[in-house]
Amino acid sequence: MTALLSKTGAVGLRRAPLPEAPVAEPSLVLTFQLGGELFAITIRSIKEIIEYRRPTEVPSMPAAVLGVINLRGAVVPVMDLPLRLGRAPAAVGRRTCIVIVEIADGDEAQTLGVVVDAVSEVLEIPPEDIEPPPSFGARVAAEFIAGMGKVRGRFVILLDVARVLSVGTSAEAVAALA
Repeated sequence: MTALLSKTGAVGLRRAPLPEAPVAEPSLVLTFQLGGELFAITIRSIKEIIEYRRPTEVPSMPAAVLGVINLRGAVVPVMDLPLRLGRAPAAVGRRTCIVIVEIADGDEAQTLGVVVDAVSEVLEIPPEDIEPPPSFGARVAAEFIAGMGKVRGRFVILLDVARVLSVGTSAEAVAALA
């Protein structure tokens, strides 16, 4: 038996896994920069990465929703990810891009774009190198963090993209655009 600290901070005991228990697979993530910090989203959520283009503004949308783009005939809402995370709005530079993600919405999937400063690389993070989100001290709301990955001696903030893009008024605004 081993001691286990849950996401809520509660301590419990866990039995060692049985030999026939499935082994957790490494997480394959896309890492990207936001204001000098390294973030990641699971690769399963990502459809593609495109060069930044200015979205068409839509009236009466929250500040985090920049507008929409035409992606091969589909209207795709675009969100300012730094602003959504409570930071300063994204400053468009030469490496700025839009990451197109797909999130589950019941039986359907919704496609959205998120603006990031720069895409870094695709990494494989073993399960033993992923820690639960911190309960305090993070500059991102804890409910948006899926975990903290350890990569080459530094931490990568693993975002729960479904929560980031579907919490509160932003979810209602994005749903109104779709």
